[in-house]
Amino acid sequence: MSRALPVYERFHAWQGEGAHMGKSAFFIRLHGCPVHCPWCDSAGTWHPEHVPDSIDRIEPEDLAEEAIQSGAEIVVITGGEPAIHPLYELVHELRIRSIPIHIETCGAFPIQGEMDWITLSPKWNKMPIEETFLLADEFKVIVETPEDLTKWTEALPMKQRRVPVWLHPEWSKAEDAQVLGAINQWVKKEGFPYRAGYQLHKLYKVDEADERSRPTASLSQLKRSDKLEE
Repeated sequence: MSRALPVYERFHAWQGEGAHMGKSAFFIRLHGCPVHCPWCDSAGTWHPEHVPDSIDRIEPEDLAEEAIQSGAEIVVITGGEPAIHPLYELVHELRIRSIPIHIETCGAFPIQGEMDWITLSPKWNKMPIEETFLLADEFKVIVETPEDLTKWTEALPMKQRRVPVWLHPEWSKAEDAQVLGAINQWVKKEGFPYRAGYQLHKLYKVDEADERSRPTASLSQLKRSDKLEE
């Protein structure tokens, strides 16, 4: 039976978010996501209007070898939602090549394989399970409105974990004065574990610098374009 994984894209860039910001990273973005956030910036992994006509299925050892040959410091497994896939073989192939393995997940599914770093970005449509919540090395909260800050702190006891909680403006609100102002005030008032976050790689357009990456399929950007045409 083939162990191949459905790969939307893989490319060499650097981590633009969180505690490992700035590190050279090889990204493996897998197809499929049951969460379907209305502002998703990786809609090509699941949205019927944006999924590619053909989906590459790549063997774990080939992905791992491509990652190690890139010279990246870390591998980031992302999606979509990567935890819906059987990752044991990929993790094994990466581990025997001695490259640190990171995963970015919504936390709603058990993680299959031993990771060196887990970034948990909770989503309202499918909340984290306790098992994954307790394993998270950092949280990344997407802030669409100023009210989201209070809603998320009431919904999940992230502060009790004593790991960084990054507050990211949803990208269509990346210059929204109210959202940025709310994050600013929250971090100054609350202090640790809250940290102001941003998607720095988007400013540099670093992902697109690798020809293997696909054009960004962002639902929030598409909705703004639709409004401009009306």
